[in-house]
Amino acid sequence: MNLTKDQMLNLYETMVKIREFEEKAKELMLGGKLAGFLHLYCGEEAIAAGVCANLNDKDCITSTHRGHGHIIAKGGDINRMMAELHGKATGYCKGKSGSMHIADLDIGIVGANGIVGAGLPIAVGVAFALRYKKMDNVVVAFFGDGASNRGTFHEALNMASVLNLPVVFICENNHFGMSTPQSVHQKIKDISVRGTAYDIPGKTVDGNDVLAVHEAAAEAIGRARKGGGPSLIECKTWRHYGHFIGDPEPYKDPEEQKKWLATDPIPRFAKYLIESNYAIQADLDAIKNSVREKIEAAVRYAQSSPDPLPEDIYSDVYAG
Repeated sequence: MNLTKDQMLNLYETMVKIREFEEKAKELMLGGKLAGFLHLYCGEEAIAAGVCANLNDKDCITSTHRGHGHIIAKGGDINRMMAELHGKATGYCKGKSGSMHIADLDIGIVGANGIVGAGLPIAVGVAFALRYKKMDNVVVAFFGDGASNRGTFHEALNMASVLNLPVVFICENNHFGMSTPQSVHQKIKDISVRGTAYDIPGKTVDGNDVLAVHEAAAEAIGRARKGGGPSLIECKTWRHYGHFIGDPEPYKDPEEQKKWLATDPIPRFAKYLIESNYAIQADLDAIKNSVREKIEAAVRYAQSSPDPLPEDIYSDVYAG
């Protein structure tokens, strides 16, 4: 890895920002401050951070119902995100989308999506548009192991392959499609092998190792940017909580949960940074404290923001 100290610390800060945002959202939800469903990204931070560190503002991503981490890693404004979760008019979608549909086209966030697998064909469409306009930008489509069984996955990979489009498919394999273990809904062990059917490169990496994710993403994104076409990267990871806040998780084996929690990507990377002399503990503590202050400021911003007006229900329904 040829990363500078600043780049290393930026990766760490991004992961911490995602974790702190999600933990605060969980606290607010359980305290009755947020409504609707909340699907937390805790445990998967290394994937969003490692992938998005290779993207610029003109590159695009499509996200999922578990999308806060992708949005933060792509440079999303946590004030507007928190306001959206609170249903406020200052939110990204003026309080109308909630957690699962945040978008910011100015920085390439085409949108999160509550429909499993729906972001895959959207990413292909955006990639086609980029190539049509002769732009050298790329699209990243994030999705889970469950989405890799849907027709949209196979259609998207096939079309991206046939048209040689600049799209990188990132499978965040947290081993469960809602409550169904991967071993029950698939016979294959590695989802990356599905790239073979479409003659595109497939690779499986440790999704809890931010540097492994960064390296694999850098290769695939660089390849797409140079006209080399699509790639499929599977990142094996683990969500710390249930499918949504309130899910009692009876389907998880306690011993397996304990094993995966021991590979938590944030303390794992912190240990690496200290042992490799990129940082001392005081540096990492300062980053965490700074992030926590920003999260608290985002909560204050959201809670002091106005609610949408009743008549706003008729606005932003159709494009003019």
